[in-house]
Amino acid sequence: MLLSMGGCGAYNFSGADIGTAESFQVNFFQNYADQSPGSTIVPGLDRDFTLALQDLINNLTSLSLTGSNGDLLYEGEIVEYRVTPMTATADQRTAQNRLTMSVNVRFYNRKKEDVDFEKRFSFFFDFDAAAQLTAIQAQAHEEIFERITQDIFNASLGNW
Repeated sequence: MLLSMGGCGAYNFSGADIGTAESFQVNFFQNYADQSPGSTIVPGLDRDFTLALQDLINNLTSLSLTGSNGDLLYEGEIVEYRVTPMTATADQRTAQNRLTMSVNVRFYNRKKEDVDFEKRFSFFFDFDAAAQLTAIQAQAHEEIFERITQDIFNASLGNW
């Protein structure tokens, strides 16, 4: 059993390839969504997203979260947060809306610089047009954050 575990190197059970990194840093993701036409600003969205990304990496790796000089650095900004109509009824009314959130991420690996990247990650949540955004926001954020943070994690540490 020990021999088979020794071949795993710096991978862990989540499939993360952390290499020789010991720490990670997630800088505050500023909310610049209002600079994209049709997008809106939601108070606290930037804080909630930053914490969701920190929590995911913390839960899926053995890396230590640090406020500065992390071996792995995540930074970026929220660039889109908009609701758009998706489907219509026979009488030309909106039946379903889609909340879309997009985040621009810059990832730096101080131990392995050839894997650095800058990418945009996006996901959506569809909801009944009769529902108010504030009524579905908590559930929508949970699903959107889960997908986007997992995509960021896979892009940065899922180097199988």
